[in-house]
Amino acid sequence: MQLNKLVHYYKSLSDHNRIRIVLLLSSRRPLSGKELAKELAVTPATITHHMSKLKDAGLIYERRDKNTIYYHVHTRVVEQMESALMTFVKKGREDVHTPETLKYQEKVLKNFFDGNRLKTIPSQLKKKLIVLQYIVEQLDPHTSYAETDLNKFIETFHEDFATIRREFIMHNLMYREKGIYEVNPQEMWEKWQTLS
Repeated sequence: MQLNKLVHYYKSLSDHNRIRIVLLLSSRRPLSGKELAKELAVTPATITHHMSKLKDAGLIYERRDKNTIYYHVHTRVVEQMESALMTFVKKGREDVHTPETLKYQEKVLKNFFDGNRLKTIPSQLKKKLIVLQYIVEQLDPHTSYAETDLNKFIETFHEDFATIRREFIMHNLMYREKGIYEVNPQEMWEKWQTLS
């Protein structure tokens, strides 16, 4: 998830009615546009406008039941965005690059790589993050990658591109949307240096 996606998310919440919509949908069952309009004392057209902004930011999704559309909060997106913000906030407080951590990183990369080829995917989380981050650092952070292009890139390091691609997403190294992958800012990456 790029920084601009985080900004877009918070902009979508910059209206008190949109925040109220998210709170209503979080605390109750899914609601229709008509029910939301009644609850907030606004017109259905106003609800349509707000829902468009919230859906565009990924906060809301809809499900149809016969002729009625019901809205739901996309809790996973909310959790991701809130976690990303906290990562940025905490970043300034952590000095994770010490001579010891840099030496450890160099040792892990030497043990797991033969030239540019990854011998095996580490099972220990700390070592795995070092290896994954090293691979992602070889990508252009300003480029969007189709899944097939990313697979070809990963294959230059290791044949199990599917596992590595999944790990990139799981550890916030990359963001995926509609089959397109982007490198997250390093401030959002999981910090292996804080692991024991």
